[in-house]
Amino acid sequence: MKTYDISTDKPKWLKAKIPKGDSYLEIKKSLRAKGLFTVCEEAKCPNLSECWSDKTATMMILGDTCTRACKFCNIKTGNPKGFVNSNEIEDSSKMVEIMSLNYIVITSVDRDDLLDHGSSHFAAVVNRIKKDHPKTKIEVLIPDFDAKEEFMHVLARSNPFVIAQNIETVKRLTHPVRDPRAGYQKTIDCLDFYKKNYPHISTKTSLMLGLGESSQEIYQTLQDLRKVDVDIVTFGQYLQPSKRHLSVERFYKPEEFEELKRLSYRLGFKFVASGPMVRSSYKAADYLKFIEKNENSTNS
Repeated sequence: MKTYDISTDKPKWLKAKIPKGDSYLEIKKSLRAKGLFTVCEEAKCPNLSECWSDKTATMMILGDTCTRACKFCNIKTGNPKGFVNSNEIEDSSKMVEIMSLNYIVITSVDRDDLLDHGSSHFAAVVNRIKKDHPKTKIEVLIPDFDAKEEFMHVLARSNPFVIAQNIETVKRLTHPVRDPRAGYQKTIDCLDFYKKNYPHISTKTSLMLGLGESSQEIYQTLQDLRKVDVDIVTFGQYLQPSKRHLSVERFYKPEEFEELKRLSYRLGFKFVASGPMVRSSYKAADYLKFIEKNENSTNS
């Protein structure tokens, strides 16, 4: 099977927009003055300007060192040895204020070095934002907390608007794509836990495409997700961060992403974002608009 050199073979539809505009520059300046950084910037997200103008941003907590080593991810791996920066709780609230956010996505590295895998810190961040900014909706893109129910309860009791946990790829490719401590069924079980125990909280997941998966495997994954009533799914093109990461096996065309979007809606997902440059948190706030539109239609 052919693999691709992202520097020379990247299709024209994968060209990212350069962030620009007075609003973007002013927000960036204000964040730096407080020593704050968004995942949007650090990950060089191609959708940064679009999301920021929509008053949406993503913040990463629990440090910058992940205890797991997934083969697609460019985040630093290692052992943080139990260190947690308690300032992140206040910083998250500051970010919402500075950016006037209507919607914030809180994500993190995996922290298998912590007894509760970081669940209590995650909940503290959510609770602080809710206290200081009650109108801001919060989506959490979380680790699996090793599928320990007591820790998943801690997170869910903070009552975020959406709980997201990414399945990343199809079952056959889970290993070697994901760290051995992660798992296809583990993610399915976690999503099932949140939906069964906290049915008022929407659940969400994401798939990267281009790692060698078949269309039948994608379909089976979507069926498995619907069996546990996942509400939201996103699809994006996998791009190789460096030579030491997994190679791209295939670039999907925009029309193929559109077909996956149609398929997902037919299977019963409430909201779908699908496109070459889509990332887990892309258009996250559009789900809120979808909910509000449906509520208005029901009440009218």
